Amino acid sequence: MRAAIFDSFGGPITIEQVGDPTPPADGAVIQVGATGVCRSDWHGWAGHDPSISLPHVPGHEFSGTVVAVGADVERTRIGQRVTLPFVLGCGRCAMCRSGDQHVCENQYQPGFDGWGSFSEFVAVPYADGNLVPLPPDMTFATAAGLGCRFATAFRAVVDQGAVVDGTQVAIWGCGGVGLSAVMIAAALGAEVWALDIDDEALRIASTFGAAHTVDAADPDLAVREIRSSGGGVDVSLDALGSTQTSIASMRSLRRRGRHIQVGLMVGDDLAPPIPMWRLHALEIELYGSHGMQAWRYPDMLAMVSDGRLAPDRLVTETVDLDGGIAHLREMASFPGSGFVVIDDFAG
Repeated sequence: MRAAIFDSFGGPITIEQVGDPTPPADGAVIQVGATGVCRSDWHGWAGHDPSISLPHVPGHEFSGTVVAVGADVERTRIGQRVTLPFVLGCGRCAMCRSGDQHVCENQYQPGFDGWGSFSEFVAVPYADGNLVPLPPDMTFATAAGLGCRFATAFRAVVDQGAVVDGTQVAIWGCGGVGLSAVMIAAALGAEVWALDIDDEALRIASTFGAAHTVDAADPDLAVREIRSSGGGVDVSLDALGSTQTSIASMRSLRRRGRHIQVGLMVGDDLAPPIPMWRLHALEIELYGSHGMQAWRYPDMLAMVSDGRLAPDRLVTETVDLDGGIAHLREMASFPGSGFVVIDDFAG
């Protein structure tokens, strides 16, 4: 099969012919129909994830067709059109048994723990508990973004943020996951504040339902603007993942508000100084959002089917493998908004 592969962190990514994968006993092989190019893939290539072994094929948010299954697989069928969470739960540990497969003690992440979806085929374990059938009318390109950015935003807004009609929500960073969160929160009836330093990102956020768009180049001014209207918001998401945006998010909350950390924190931002006095005095709550369980997908897909959510609007460009590699290498500078999706693997 053709695959994009790298032999050193931060080094060249080349397209090579490599052997086709075989399914593990409890797993499946998926022919990739489309895969998103996510900033987490850039983090992996840059060497920020210790689970990656070289040589490596990136890619973790994808959709496609099941072409082979292992001997122990019972429910997954060859020919099914599927997507899957980027965290695959084993189904056996205490977390999985409690329904929290996204924080499984034995989790497997395609594109990190093993080769990923910048390739024609991907082998994954734990097929029966993690593969999600696609609606017949959903394209692979639309489905590709569900497994990481959109699903993570859905859990952050719906499950962790408990956003309902009338909730005041601030979303710091309007890249793919931030714009997903804007769309989802607005669909639930929230009053959304979208914050970014890019005018185009803010323009898109307004078309997705943001009631307020704020230039966040000066976080102090942005926080003051939010707090000038009712003392702050009920829920605030750091969708970017930086010390500056995480602290600004916490500062923009009203009493008993919820901060949701969605953006990945690495390097110098790994351990930001938390304004603990504010958390204590105002009883602010801190939550993380790390993907979403496969069993939660039907609620998300139902909102897509009835038109309340339109993840296809987030796909801004489709490219071939070469184009995907080029975009991946640019992601240190947060290029563009929305999703770039690879849907051509043949060359």
